[in-house]
Amino acid sequence: MESLPEAVLIRILAAIPAVELVLVCRLVCCQWKNLVDGAALWILKCQQEGLIRAESDAENWQNFYFLSKKKKNLIKNPCGEEDLEHWGEVESGGDGWKIEELPGDFGKEFPSEEVHKYFVTSYEWCRKAQVIDLRAEGYWEELMDTTQPKIMVRDWYAGRSDAGCLYELCVRLLSENEDVLAEYKSETVTIPQDNDASWTEISHTFSSYGPGVRFVRFEHGGQDTLFWKGWYGVRVTNSSVTVEP
Repeated sequence: MESLPEAVLIRILAAIPAVELVLVCRLVCCQWKNLVDGAALWILKCQQEGLIRAESDAENWQNFYFLSKKKKNLIKNPCGEEDLEHWGEVESGGDGWKIEELPGDFGKEFPSEEVHKYFVTSYEWCRKAQVIDLRAEGYWEELMDTTQPKIMVRDWYAGRSDAGCLYELCVRLLSENEDVLAEYKSETVTIPQDNDASWTEISHTFSSYGPGVRFVRFEHGGQDTLFWKGWYGVRVTNSSVTVEP
């Protein structure tokens, strides 16, 4: 193997699963360590697997590869398909949370055909939250502390056209001891009565948040403004938290 040209060795190594490259192949010898730690091997793996990145933004191709492969929505049950499963710290004012089928009474279809349900609030404040354990999702401490990949948060909300409502979103990045290291809190959004019931996306990107982030706490909620019994408050669905490559 020592006699092989480096370009050939890189092509051979690129056929090996990424985890084995880091945990096994990197330990074989200094030459292999340098290749696994270098950019050329990971650029090739990204090209082979269709992972796109601008050449000018090539600071760490190994991290880019792993982040791209891991990328997914870290919010579980974002559209109410499993009732309130995975949602904790539930505050159920009025008649509490309810899950309804799209478009719902006096509502509109969601922009994506993949979304079929939504959560709806009542006549007093309803809030629900999820806490995402980043290490349990495969984002190791050195990655979060050194690379500090962007954390993208999205949520969708709407009112029904015959009732006004309120909506809020609060997302916090937490340390091991659950200290708040960064926070995004929306204004209280007021949707008037006789609105068009259209769905609105709200988003925020955390970056350069410093070392120590281990958890993401996502909380949203709202209520109606007419205090009608039942479920006339804000509707929410398709929430997402993603760690970006």
